[in-house]
Amino acid sequence: MVRNGLEPWHLLIVAIVIIVLFGSKKLPDTARAVGKSLRILKSEAKAMKGEGATRPAPSGRAPSEAAGDDAAR
Repeated sequence: MVRNGLEPWHLLIVAIVIIVLFGSKKLPDTARAVGKSLRILKSEAKAMKGEGATRPAPSGRAPSEAAGDDAAR
């Protein structure tokens, strides 16, 4: 029944509702906080990706388990 889920006028209505609910004074602070959070998330994701590239892939067992198995044999 609904062919086009989001049309430009839908986004306009959503923007107007957000401005009315939160007020124009809180929106810049909220946008700043969201931007800061996204920057932190992006830097953490980049750090995790870089950390995974330098570290060898885990073999499925911890090093202490592997050493214990060899000593028992």
